[in-house]
Amino acid sequence: MTDLSGVAVGDELPPVSVRVTRADLVRYAGASGDFNPIHWSDRVATGVGLPGVIAHGMLTMALAGRVVTEWVGDPGAVCSYGVRFTRPVVVPDDDEGALVEFSGKVSELTETDDGSRVARIAVTARFDGKTVLSRAVAEVRLPKE
Repeated sequence: MTDLSGVAVGDELPPVSVRVTRADLVRYAGASGDFNPIHWSDRVATGVGLPGVIAHGMLTMALAGRVVTEWVGDPGAVCSYGVRFTRPVVVPDDDEGALVEFSGKVSELTETDDGSRVARIAVTARFDGKTVLSRAVAEVRLPKE
């Protein structure tokens, strides 16, 4: 867990990089119940105009959230989290998968009525050098000093 006592606006969270493979998509489909063939069939994905099989948007969102939860050390400290999906993560049919890189930055600090501090975190998710999520923001309750 990171020492969060001196958190300031502009602080950068440690980056997280994740390789997403077709096997990960199968596991996520089983866990979520989302068996849409665009997440496992190249024929169907390209048939609907996609560049290939794509990762589930909610999987990408969850992976992006890791940059926040790993930083704060307690997933229960996340008060809110939301994103907009802007670009798909195309997952090749190989052993390497797609490398997605996540980062975060403290964009705002506020104090609540009970004296707690809440950090607003701007999260960035990039695949192939391009942003795949926009307006990705988490609010995290920081431990009292």
